[in-house]
Amino acid sequence: MPGQNLNISGIRKDYMLAELDERIAGDDPLQFFKKWFSEAEAAQITEINAMTLATVDTSNQPHARIVLLKGLEPNGFVFFTNYDSDKGIEINDNPQVALVFFWKELERQVRIEGIAEKIPEADSDLYFNSRPQGSRIGAWASPQSREIADRKVIEMNYSRYEQEFSQIEIPRPPHWGGYIVRPFAIEFWQGRPSRMHDRILFSIGKEDSWVKTRLAP
Repeated sequence: MPGQNLNISGIRKDYMLAELDERIAGDDPLQFFKKWFSEAEAAQITEINAMTLATVDTSNQPHARIVLLKGLEPNGFVFFTNYDSDKGIEINDNPQVALVFFWKELERQVRIEGIAEKIPEADSDLYFNSRPQGSRIGAWASPQSREIADRKVIEMNYSRYEQEFSQIEIPRPPHWGGYIVRPFAIEFWQGRPSRMHDRILFSIGKEDSWVKTRLAP
């Protein structure tokens, strides 16, 4: 049968690089995330800001895809997208989302659960204007997540907007902008030998303060 020679069940790796305890994690998960992110950057990991974004549609079907973290604020994680895309529609209907970072080179994972909301338009304008010209045109050209006849549709759209904006500053499309995910739970996972991994969970408790607990692997 197809795939019968794949030894998927035999793929395994013992994690040996580091450990994680409550003292190391501190008391502020966003500050600790910054520390881990800086260490991933120092390790020259590519696409360290790539994160899985999970949303749920109105039939309770979950959907996941990779997006890019573009900002870390004191109160959350910022990314940008087309508001009319599937994920934008799903967030509008149900703003509860989940994010996952996986930095395999450091044997680390971060899981985040929170509420997504649009950032101010001025902040979306600022980031949009910092993007390469091609990316700004692409935001106009692609009806993201919608069915199209073939690739020529978006290529023709791109050419049309490229000509339309050839002599003027490219404005931000009204359907494109940023979200901030305000977390109510952040889990830090450090791989350990024999699958005895370290898991430290921060969750929002009384008076919006963070409560730190250890989870079994």
